[in-house]
Amino acid sequence: MDLTAVAKPCSFGDKGTSDVVLRLRNSEGRPEWFYSHSSVLVSKSGFFVDRLSNPGSGSCIEIHCSDSTYDHHVNLLRLLYLPTDSLLDSLDSVQSALGVLPLAIAFRCEDVTNCCIQYLEAVPWEDKEEEQIVKEVSGLGPVAMPILARIQPVDLSATKNVFISAVRFATSIGGSCPPFGDELKTSAQEQVEFMIGGDEDTPLVTADDEVKSVVKSGLSQVCSLFENELSSFLLVPDVTAENAETRILQCLSDVEWMCNILPKMDLMKDFVCSWGEMSRKILEIVEDKKLDNAMWVLKVKLIEVTGKVLEAVGYGNVILPALCRVQLLKTWLPYIRKIKPLLDAKADEDTDFPYKMDEDLCQSIEGAIVSLVLALPSNDQADILSDWMTTEQLKYPDLSEAFEVWCYRTKSAKRRLMEGLDRVGNTTISL
Repeated sequence: MDLTAVAKPCSFGDKGTSDVVLRLRNSEGRPEWFYSHSSVLVSKSGFFVDRLSNPGSGSCIEIHCSDSTYDHHVNLLRLLYLPTDSLLDSLDSVQSALGVLPLAIAFRCEDVTNCCIQYLEAVPWEDKEEEQIVKEVSGLGPVAMPILARIQPVDLSATKNVFISAVRFATSIGGSCPPFGDELKTSAQEQVEFMIGGDEDTPLVTADDEVKSVVKSGLSQVCSLFENELSSFLLVPDVTAENAETRILQCLSDVEWMCNILPKMDLMKDFVCSWGEMSRKILEIVEDKKLDNAMWVLKVKLIEVTGKVLEAVGYGNVILPALCRVQLLKTWLPYIRKIKPLLDAKADEDTDFPYKMDEDLCQSIEGAIVSLVLALPSNDQADILSDWMTTEQLKYPDLSEAFEVWCYRTKSAKRRLMEGLDRVGNTTISL
C-alpha cells in the first residue's frame, strides 16, 4: 500500500473513499467493519504505520478487543479523524478519556495520548474515579505520570508549611476572615486533625520546633479569646446576651479542639498549664449569681474539658509538681461536687433537659480524681479526704477507695516508723 499518497479529505466510515477496513468484534462477538483511510491512520498512529507498511497486510486489518474496551476502540478510531486542536473538546468525561488513553498509548497515537493526559490532569475527579485513575494510570508508565501529580506525596517542607497555615487559620492567629471565618476555621480544624492522624510523615512535622511554636501560639490565642469573651459576658445587656453566649461557646469549642489535638503532638502539658492558669477566673464568672440558672451547656462543657485535664494528670500522662496537682484538685473538685446534683435535679424536673453529665463522663472523672488523690503526699490526701467527708455531697465523686488506701498506707507508715524506732532503741542499748 502506498503510504506516501497525498491525503484527501475524508470522514470515518466513508465507504466510498475508504482504502482500509478495520475489523472489530462487537459486544455480541460478531465482527464489525469500519471503513477507514490509510492516509489518516498512518499520520496519527505508529501502530498503523507498521501494519500498513507490511506488503502482506492487505486492505483489511483485524483488531482484537474485549467487550469492555470495544466502545473505547471505536472512540479512538473516531478521534483519529479529528483535527489536533479539536481533540480536547471532544472528550466529555473522565471515563471516556481513561478508556481511550491506554489504547492511544498502545496504538502509539501521540496526539490523542497527549490530549487524554491533558484532560485527565486538569478536570476534577470523583472519589471513585480517583481510585480507578490511580489503578489504571499507574500501569501505563512514565508517559501518564503527569495525571497523578495532584496526589503525589509532597516534601516535608511543603507539608510543614500547609500544616502551619492550617493551624493559624484554625486558631484565628492574625484574626478571623469574615464573612465565612467560622466555616473556614472549622474546616481548617478538621484538616489539622486529619493531617495529625495516620500520616507517616506527620510525626516529623509535628516534632518541628517552628510547628510547635505556632501551635503553642494558637493555644494562647484560643485561651485568651475564651477568657476575654467570658469575662465580658457579665457586662453584656440581656438583649445581646444570646449572641454573647454563642461567641463564648464557639471559643470554648476551639479550646476543646486544642485539648483533643495537643496530646497527639506531645503538648498536652501546655494545655493543662494554660487551663490551670485560667481556672479560677473561669469559675468566678460561671458561679456568679447572674448565671445561677443559665448557661447550662457552658457548665457541662467546662466539666468535660476539665475531665480531660484531670485524666491527663491523674494517670501520669502529664507530669506536674505536687503543689500544682493539689491546686488543680482544690480548684475544680468543689465545683464538680456542686454542679453534678444541680444538673441531676434539672433533669428530674424536666425529662427533656439536654445538659447532663452522662455515666461515662462521671466514671472517667471519678477515676481520674481517685488516681490523682492517691498520688499526692499523705498530708495533702488527708486535707482533701477530710474536706470530702465533711461535705453533703459524698456520693459524687466517691472517694471511698482513696480513703481506704490512705488508711492502709497510714497504718503501714506508722508500723514502719515504730519498727524503725525499735531498731534504733535496741542498737542504743547494745552499745
